[in-house]
Parts: sequence; C-alpha cells; structure tokens
Amino acid sequence: MNIELGGQPQRVNTVFCIGRNYAAHAAELGNAVEPEPLVFLKPNAALLPVGELIRLPDYSSDVHYECELVVLIGHGGDDIAEADALRHVAGYAIGLDLTARDVQGEAKRKGLPWTKAKGFRGAACVSAFVPAGHIDPAAANFTLHINGELRQQGDSRLMLYPVATIISYLSRIYGLQAGDLIYTGTPEGVGALQPGDRLQLALQHGLLASWQVAA
Repeated sequence: MNIELGGQPQRVNTVFCIGRNYAAHAAELGNAVEPEPLVFLKPNAALLPVGELIRLPDYSSDVHYECELVVLIGHGGDDIAEADALRHVAGYAIGLDLTARDVQGEAKRKGLPWTKAKGFRGAACVSAFVPAGHIDPAAANFTLHINGELRQQGDSRLMLYPVATIISYLSRIYGLQAGDLIYTGTPEGVGALQPGDRLQLALQHGLLASWQVAA
C-alpha cells in the first residue's frame, strides 16, 4: 500500500510498532516498563487510510483504539546515531494501532505471538503525512475524540523512548529502509471501539484525520 506525503504517494516498506512507550499506558494495562523499546510488526495489509471504514474482526469482542504519532523514514540506514536520527525522517502522521485486546491477552497467557491481535486488516489506521520540518517530534501533541468526547491526549515529551532513540535502536537491531513506518506508542486512555463510533484524530499544526467504525 502507498501512503501520502505532501500530496505525493509513497510506498510503504516495513511497519514497526513500539509498545509500552508511555508509563501511564503501561500502568493502566498492568504491564511492566521494558528496559529497551518493545517492538512488534504489522503487515502492510493492516494499513487503513483516511476515509475507509474500520471493520472490527469477527473473532474479537474487545478491539481497543490506541492513538499514536507515526514516523515515515525517508532515508534508511544501519547503526544510525541518535544525534543524526531525525535527519532520516521524511514526515509525520497521526494514526491508530488497533488491538484485539481479548485475543492479545489469551496469546500472552499462552506465550504466543500477538500478530492475530495486532495485524488484522485495518488495524493500522494512518493519516496523510506532513513533511518532517512541520513537526517537532520531541514536543508533539495529539488527541483522539470519539463521538465528540476526548478519549486520549498525547504529548511526545512523555515518551519513555523518544523518536530519535527509537530510530537509532531500530536501525541497530533491524536496519531501516526508506518507506518504513514507525508507530511510536500510545498514551493512557485506551478503550474498546463500538460499531458506528466516529473517531477524530488531531496532530498539532492542523493535521486532522477521521475514521468511522462499521455499524
């Protein structure tokens, strides 16, 4: 799938996601904070652009929203230094990491991977991207409203692992390529989606995105 940066289509490569990157969110789910970034992947087929319906998977009765700052890598590399990391960013977006929480809980109890809980079709909602120079990832604010009610309010200054640290870490362990996306973690306030819900996401400087859950 392609995403859009400044009105131009961009091909997506790997979709990286960071878990437990806000202490309050880890606490609300009873999870420990990890000593290094907790990384998982989503398939490209999970990406859902603005305007398409969110279709909840029929094998879950507890799909949660997680609003996140999303990073688009413009120039890849290995062993990127933190001091140079932000130069590798092409743009930023706002997105949703959807999670089948009941399925994830069962997988964790059995010591199994989370892919079924995190990688279903439409589980990675993402807005259009704005050029990197428009956003300061070290002080980015974002919000999620559902049916007009504020549900999440994020501030990247509260990230346990800032964007530059995440980029450096991913480049050292996995290597990064142009077109990689990074979902950087969600703040507290996650909860279940319901059929018909209307979601509006906002990132500073006027980047807005909305989705509706299929009835």
